[in-house]
Amino acid sequence: MSKILIIEDEAAIRRVLVKILSEENDSYQVDEAEDGVVGLDKIKNNDYDLVLCDIKMPKMDGVEVLEEVKKVKPEIPMVMISGHGDMETAIQTMRLGAFDYISKPPDLNRLLNTVRNALDKKQLVVENKILKKKVSKNYEMVGESEVINHIKVMIDKVAPTEARVLITGPNGTGKELVAHQLHEKSERANFPLIEVNCAAIPSELIESELFGHVKGAFTSAVKDRAGKFEAADKGTIFLDEIGDMSLSAQAKVLRALQENMITRVGAEKDIKVDVRVVAATNKDLKTEIAEGRFREDLYHRLAVILIKVPALNDRRDDIPALIKHFTEKIASEQGNAVKIFSAQAIKLLQEYDWTGNIRELRNVVERLIILGGSEISESDVKMFASK
Repeated sequence: MSKILIIEDEAAIRRVLVKILSEENDSYQVDEAEDGVVGLDKIKNNDYDLVLCDIKMPKMDGVEVLEEVKKVKPEIPMVMISGHGDMETAIQTMRLGAFDYISKPPDLNRLLNTVRNALDKKQLVVENKILKKKVSKNYEMVGESEVINHIKVMIDKVAPTEARVLITGPNGTGKELVAHQLHEKSERANFPLIEVNCAAIPSELIESELFGHVKGAFTSAVKDRAGKFEAADKGTIFLDEIGDMSLSAQAKVLRALQENMITRVGAEKDIKVDVRVVAATNKDLKTEIAEGRFREDLYHRLAVILIKVPALNDRRDDIPALIKHFTEKIASEQGNAVKIFSAQAIKLLQEYDWTGNIRELRNVVERLIILGGSEISESDVKMFASK
């Protein structure tokens, strides 16, 4: 059932709107408010799917109501009701975030179409939020060790800023989780997070991958193609394993950071981009700089904030929580019951040397779930988790 609130100081118009909506769809639950103050109070204390709000009202006009609603419940679509002399103000409300406006007296078809479209939009917002929560669950940082809690605090402080972040740590420690958390908790969360694995792209193709190319720039360039920086516009680009990037590509990334401009391979025209850069590496970039493989000026541009992700051997207290997390996740993926690990099995796994870090632990947990008994025992671990 869709809950709709009508904020209108003219009782006759309220009655007309209630009648139209109630007759159109018996699943519409329509509420009323005689002025903006009462309407705003109802919005704060109820969950509405749509608000129809008059512009000219005593006590608090529709523009003020709209501005307040966008602060407290921005996901609610607002349709403004405008008199003949309110058209300029109605257009202004669209700039302030109103979904649409309808004129008095309301045209039946126009009103119903607007209501349907607004409710559809609200449903999409809800579905996107649910989807985002599912996606976020995939990048949850599991553990309560001192070092992990320190990283979580760092993320909460840094994410809302525009500061560039360099994430360091061995392979398999979860550097990409930090990047996703930084994006999802930032002001750019509604825009793309574009991931680029610099180690997986041949050096001759990395510039095209990052900055795009024009038709004919090289043999296989059969048409114009946008790069990852353009795809990440207004969002975040995550440059994973940036220590493997070629020096020529590094120079272009440096320019993009300095000037917020990129140039497609083979083109002369500059393209303006608005991108936050988060980078990660398993290499010691200061050693790479000393040996001439990484630009020092780029390092200082990237490393405004440094976040070091520890090896699993340095956070063994988190292993029980990680085992539980992976066990539940794997059971959900495979549609099976959650298996229990005995205390002795967990203790033994805490004593292992995890050279492959969290990625290795995840693989071992999955192997034990497949090959072990109904409860994973110490003997299961000795038999199936051995190095």
